Amino acid sequence: MSERRDAAPPTLTAEPPSDDARAPARREKGFWRELPVLVGIALLIAILIKSFLIQAFYIPSPSMEPTLVRGDRVLVCRICVRFGDVSRGDVIVFADPDPQPHADDGVVRDALRWLAEGVGVAQPEDEDFIKRVVGLPGDVVEIRRGSVLVNGERLDEPYLDRREDTRSFAPRTIPDGMLFVMGDNRLVSGDSRFEPPTGVGLVPEDRVIGVAFVRVWPPSRWGWI
Repeated sequence: MSERRDAAPPTLTAEPPSDDARAPARREKGFWRELPVLVGIALLIAILIKSFLIQAFYIPSPSMEPTLVRGDRVLVCRICVRFGDVSRGDVIVFADPDPQPHADDGVVRDALRWLAEGVGVAQPEDEDFIKRVVGLPGDVVEIRRGSVLVNGERLDEPYLDRREDTRSFAPRTIPDGMLFVMGDNRLVSGDSRFEPPTGVGLVPEDRVIGVAFVRVWPPSRWGWI
C-alpha cells in the first residue's frame, strides 16, 4: 500500500505596498523638503510687511502719557507716510534726527543686521522716538506758560497729561521739510523744544517711520490712537 503524501503548501509571495500605503511617507518627506522654502517665504513676507506696511513698536518711557504708557505696544502705519502727508496731531515714530556715526562692518554684516532687524531679533543701531506732531513746515509755534499757539491760535489739546507744564517757548517758524513734535507728558518729554542731547530738536520729515494708529498690548488698553 503506497504512502499518501500531502501536497506541498503554496509559496507565499509578499505583495509590494500599494500607492495608498506609501502616500503618508511621501507626504512627510515632501513636507520636510519644502519646509525651508516655506520658512524663507514667511520671513520674506514678514520683512516686507515691516519695511513697507505696518510695524509694531514698544513704548519705553512715560513721555507720551496718558495716551501711551510705558510697556504699551502700538502698530505704526509705514505706508501712510509714503503716500500721504503727516498731519498736525498725528502721533509719529521717527528715527533719531541726530544719529551717531557707526563703524563700517562690511556689506555681509550690514545685510545680516538688516535681516535680523527685519524679523525682530535685533535692535536698530539708531534709537527711535514717538511724539505728537504740533507744528508743520511754515507754521509759527509758540508756547505761553504751557499753552501752545500755532500761527497765533491756541491749540486744543485734550490728550495732555493733567500735570500742568507752565514753561514758555519763544515763537519759532518751522522750516520746510521739518516738523515740531512734543510729548503729551510735557514735564518729562525731551522733544522739539530742546536741542540734542536734551531733546530731539526739529524732526526732518524724511526721518519719519510711520504714524501710530492703534494700541495692541496689553489687551486692557487696546484702542485707537
